[in-house]
Amino acid sequence: MTEPKSEALRALYWREEILQVMFWIEGEGFGDELTSSMLERFLGVDAEVGLTYLDQLVADGYLTTTGDVYRLSERGREYGARLFAEEFMELTAPSHGECGPTCWCRRSPDEAAACAAERARHASHR
Repeated sequence: MTEPKSEALRALYWREEILQVMFWIEGEGFGDELTSSMLERFLGVDAEVGLTYLDQLVADGYLTTTGDVYRLSERGREYGARLFAEEFMELTAPSHGECGPTCWCRRSPDEAAACAAERARHASHR
């Protein structure tokens, strides 16, 4: 997606991009800190422009800052997680016929075998 033309939409666009990449960086174990130069490297936004958006996210309560280092606040982490989940929902959802993470078959190997047998039985009746 290209950057929106209006300032209000640009602010929303960069809020989502920044929070999502910060959540990803943290989740991948690359650390929990971001600087404007890192933002430039990961998202391609000029570091000086990125500072404007980072500072706005601090003011809005999504980030905290110490000097030139930014971190997700609890609010930012929750919002970033939701954005990340929505963005990759199709890639992380169970495939057709696959059990979801809360299926009863996840309780034990015996339950898993019973579930697989039941799915195979249903598949053979189609």
